[in-house]
Amino acid sequence: MSEHVDVIIVGAGLSGIGAAHHLQQRCPDRSYLILEARQAIGGTWDLFRYPGIRSDSDMHTLGYNFRPWTKAKAIADGPSIKEYIEDTARDGGIDRHIRFGHRVVGMEWSTPDARWTVRVDGPDGETAFTCSFLHMCSGYYDYEKGHTPHFEGQNTFEGRLVHPQFWPDDLDYSGKNVVVIGSGATAVTLVPEMAKTAASVTMLQRSPTYVVSRPGQDALANWLRAKLPSKTAYGVTRWKNVLFGMIFYRMTRRQPEKVKQKLLDGVREHLGPDYDVGTHFTPRYNPWDQRLCLVPDADLFDTIKAGKATVVTDTIDHFTPGGIRLASGQELPADVVVTATGLEVKLLSGIEPIVDGEEKNLGKALQYKGMMFSDIPNLSFTFGYTNASWTLKADLVAMYLCRLLNTMKKRGMRQITPRIGDEAITEEPFVDFSSGYIQRVADRLPKQGNRKPWRLNQNYALDVMALRFGSVDDSLEFSNPVERARVAA
Repeated sequence: MSEHVDVIIVGAGLSGIGAAHHLQQRCPDRSYLILEARQAIGGTWDLFRYPGIRSDSDMHTLGYNFRPWTKAKAIADGPSIKEYIEDTARDGGIDRHIRFGHRVVGMEWSTPDARWTVRVDGPDGETAFTCSFLHMCSGYYDYEKGHTPHFEGQNTFEGRLVHPQFWPDDLDYSGKNVVVIGSGATAVTLVPEMAKTAASVTMLQRSPTYVVSRPGQDALANWLRAKLPSKTAYGVTRWKNVLFGMIFYRMTRRQPEKVKQKLLDGVREHLGPDYDVGTHFTPRYNPWDQRLCLVPDADLFDTIKAGKATVVTDTIDHFTPGGIRLASGQELPADVVVTATGLEVKLLSGIEPIVDGEEKNLGKALQYKGMMFSDIPNLSFTFGYTNASWTLKADLVAMYLCRLLNTMKKRGMRQITPRIGDEAITEEPFVDFSSGYIQRVADRLPKQGNRKPWRLNQNYALDVMALRFGSVDDSLEFSNPVERARVAA
């Protein structure tokens, strides 16, 4: 017989470990397991090993709401974040609930049984677990494949071609010519770090991204931590950063040109009046149409200003044995080319849920409160903010899940299902974001509606009101299916 628990959490990364903590604190009578495909805790922060890997937002909001971030650096390196997640799992005894090497390959819901059967490829082959509620914390991208466009002639290139998602342990780029293709968060992290030992580093971009410098340490946070209890200091800093982010985002929507000029003025201040900011750091879109890139202590700008790295804005014509020929005719010599060209979005680990024998196409579903899907019972997922830290949303979703579980128990109900009902809803894209990794899969992502609770808030304060204090009954059907008669063995 399959092993049964009340809740299965898929993924032992930042979201999954946080969800387990909230479940233990708020639903201590529920049994649970975490199924993790890899052999380690950490998710993104265990997978990515490229030089300089770090957070792209501050740890006072990327950290959990229940565990203060106490290190001096607010923009933290990857190993420190992984350690933070591991410490959370160990201190809470969460690590004892993790089944490593268990990759989920299928999920099927049975209404008569009011349970999910989760098929898993594990160390001993395919097996299955059952649960009353399934919470997906497997992230939003494909761990097995990064986005890598095919470039003409790349097979003739005699150097190393590397994707950051699969950084080779044996890569020595010291004293070599490096080209980093891309302009996003990964590229702006790699360039200053690799420039420390490489002979040259070129960031080759097809189009620019907004890049913002921010101090690597939060001086106010460090001062508060010296004066106040750690939880109090952390809470004050967290809300300070949340509110600042919300105000800034609102300004970008109301006065995009004004904010754009302010961001570009900041780049000019770092790089000087003679640098061609118009070509290399002025995007064609408005701020927050795509995610802004954060660099700590202006490290990218300082590296460029010192002549240790250059930015080239052009398109690739083809690879050559010794580098890359651009559409302009320029050739970039390269011993190492890093394709920091993005991720492949893969919601729910790429699995289509089956409900009572019917496969559910997520591209035809509506998201509910940013954590469930229309007409799919007892299934929740974590998808963080595009304009703020991931964990802000992950914490809220986990706490709301606990509210739902406790309400189900109080009412004696076994099933909850988001239902659209008879009121007309206008469908809109899942997220209002022009980034390539979203647009490439827009047809496969769930939609959002034009009204609550089907509208996706990109606003932490609104989600606090909706998920911590809002109703659990709006468009959510509580039911108690007739239990299937079980035949005794």
